[in-house]
Amino acid sequence: MHYDAIIVGGGIYGCFIALRLAQTRRVMLIEREPHLLARASYHNQARVHGGYHYPRSLLTALRSRTNAPRFLHLFKEAICCEFEHYYAIGRRRSNVTAQQFVQFCRRIGADIAPAPSAVERLFREDLIEAVFGVREFVFDALKLRDCLEVRLREAGVEVCTRREVLRIDSDANGYLLARIRDVASQSMVEAGCTTLYNCTYSRLNELLARSGLETLRLTHEATETALVEVPAALQGRCVTVMCGPFFSLVPFPPLNLVALTHVTYTPHYAWTEDPGKTHVAPHVPTFPLPSRFDRMQRDAARYLPALHACTYTRSLWEVKTLLPQSSVNDSRPILFRRDRSNANVVSVLGGKVDNIFDLEELLGDADRSAA
Repeated sequence: MHYDAIIVGGGIYGCFIALRLAQTRRVMLIEREPHLLARASYHNQARVHGGYHYPRSLLTALRSRTNAPRFLHLFKEAICCEFEHYYAIGRRRSNVTAQQFVQFCRRIGADIAPAPSAVERLFREDLIEAVFGVREFVFDALKLRDCLEVRLREAGVEVCTRREVLRIDSDANGYLLARIRDVASQSMVEAGCTTLYNCTYSRLNELLARSGLETLRLTHEATETALVEVPAALQGRCVTVMCGPFFSLVPFPPLNLVALTHVTYTPHYAWTEDPGKTHVAPHVPTFPLPSRFDRMQRDAARYLPALHACTYTRSLWEVKTLLPQSSVNDSRPILFRRDRSNANVVSVLGGKVDNIFDLEELLGDADRSAA
């Protein structure tokens, strides 16, 4: 089997790259899970960022302002528009004041207005300086998956689920050979390609290390997203308290529940893979971990007392992977890195679903460089 490109990882980034390359090339997309968008693209907040979340990274905010409308248009069948969205600014421990947040939103061209008094009264005035209504949306990950599956099929992309690329080898000319295992039968096949895109998110280094390629410095977090049912006062509302050790309450449409995350309690622990200091040995958390929902709820209810009445249903567990600098300035850049020993192997790491459009420029630059 010979392809112009093989993409390893069927999350939103892998699917988007496959669609763009399939316009001119023969493409195979390989996913280890039974379905596309089954891991980090699903086990996460369903927010389509409008820029409001990133007052500490102007570039990330501006990219969100550019990319969000494109995402809403391209995947309109997966977008949920029926929710109200509010951002509240903490009086203490916040990295921005209400005035600074308003100025930031105006600077990036984001719609913002004081929240209705009925919404303001839901928050504790002594802990929340101001509440603003904003224009933001959420997506349904299952509808997004259905949309992508149809488009991949129409584009002629060969999609292989329940398959895992164990190793990448190359010949003297840099032509690649992917060794692929069937997860169910454990049988092995091989596929050749000119370029391979490693879009395995938290497992980027795992594939690189098995292939004898240079690994990357990455930070990982074992995270919990609590899924809850909220009282009537909070139904149909998306709430984020900014900007510091606070929380978000975001609808999770696939299960008709609400995702509660907390900056302090959602990450259970973290670790760094640093090839400059030690050999990269993959770590896989033993999910599920003991839930921290009770701590999330207690702290969030200090600011939004109605949360005392929310009901815990279950948790989503996932490894969140970041470039080390992202934890410092809250930025979410895309990693697009060619291996130094074999430029035909490209590792891709994205931080937000709507950032996928930044790949167009990166893929274009890669084509021009190859030419």
